[in-house]
Formats: sequence, C-alpha cells, structure tokens
Amino acid sequence: MDIAFGNVEENYRNGERLIRKAAAAPEKPGLLVLPELWDTAYDLERLEELGDWQGERVQAWAGALARELNVSIAAGSIAEKREDGIRNAGFVVDRTGSVVSRYAKLHLFGLMGEDRHLTAGESLELAKIEGLTAGMMICYDLRFPELARALTLEGAELLIAPAQWPKPRLHHWRILVIARAIENQVFVAACNRVGTGGGQEFFGHSMIVDPWGEVLAEGDEEESIIAASLDLGRIAEARERIPVLRDRRKDMYN
Repeated sequence: MDIAFGNVEENYRNGERLIRKAAAAPEKPGLLVLPELWDTAYDLERLEELGDWQGERVQAWAGALARELNVSIAAGSIAEKREDGIRNAGFVVDRTGSVVSRYAKLHLFGLMGEDRHLTAGESLELAKIEGLTAGMMICYDLRFPELARALTLEGAELLIAPAQWPKPRLHHWRILVIARAIENQVFVAACNRVGTGGGQEFFGHSMIVDPWGEVLAEGDEEESIIAASLDLGRIAEARERIPVLRDRRKDMYN
C-alpha cells in the first residue's frame, strides 16, 4: 500500500479498503499482511502525537476485521506508544480476532532515524496462525540472518516481513528476501510499501517466496495485492533433499 505521511486516519481508511478488497477475492485468503509503519509512515518527529498507545487501536481494528471477514491479519507494524518509549511493533490476529503475536523490531535503522526516536524490541515472537508457525522480522531485520535462523530453529515455517525499504536498494531487498527463504528452507512473505514520504521513495516489490527460493508472487511499484498458496510439504521436501539444518556445525558457532 501507499502510506500517507503522518495521516493516521487516511492510512486506516486505505488499509481497511485493501483488506476488504483482498478478502473478497474469489480464492479467499487465509492470511493478509500489511507493510511496516503503515499507520504513520516515517513521521518519526511526531510519533508522540501520532503513536498508538499499547497498540490498542490496531488490535481492536484488525481484530474486528478478522472476525467479520474470517481471515487472519498480520497488521504490518505500527508506532506503539508505551511507558518505556515508542516501538516499531507488529501485531498478528487470528480469525477470532485474538492477538497471537506482538513483535517489536529488534534492529533499529539509524539511516532513517529510528535509533533516535524508537525503542528496540527485546524478544523473538512466534505465532500459530493458519495451520503453521510464523515469525516476524521487520524491514532492517532482514539484514541479520541470525534472527531468521533463530526463528527457524524455534519452529518457524513462515517469516513475515513488513517493510518500508526505500529506493535505490531493490537489488538488496530481492536478494535478502530470497536468501532468508533458501538458507532456512521456509516461506517468506515480505510486504514493502510503495509511494513517497519524508523525502524517501519506496519501490514496493512485495514478495512471497518458497523454501527453494522460488518467487511465488511479486508486486511492482504500484499499490496492489499479491497472493500465493503455500504448500507446506515444500518445507519437508527442501530439508530432506538438502539437510542444511541437520548439517549445521553447532560445535563451531553459537
């Protein structure tokens, strides 16, 4: 989706429009994914004003839509205000509207000022959703293979990656998303915003990648919805044919 810089109400309206459109597709989706900081964009200077106290609004909003439309929603990430600061936090709700995961971005991106305005998360998070185990990584987190591997070793079969990955680094984005899938033999659903904001331009190219690194679906630079069906048998197939996780030299590294 495109994100209106600092315009929370407009972003909620647009987010709901896209969720309803996706949920109405002939092949009804099970899980919908939104991008990073879709509620505020990178209007970091005003997060004290714009932030969502303890994520209460996004949880109620996503939960109500999930129950009404009978879908699970990974509500990207939002600016969550807490007593200890503001976090870049992702929330996942299941079809009953229950929050099954809340994850705060571990690696803050200094080039976009996150380290000056946000508080980093302190834990990994996994969720049982739509019959599989999913873990979340947010944007810059993709550059840290240790996080993806840690989530995989804890049982993740799907990595959900909301992002606001700017131009000109499309090459890095595509390679890193595909690499995280190949090296961990998991699915990756990476949702990147489009449009402009805060002096940055964003290229989209949201992707769904399978455990062999095959790109099942990819967007372009326009606001759009992409979709793919995940065959969980592909995970076991990849791990049996190339037993990367089994062959790790744990005696050589932590």
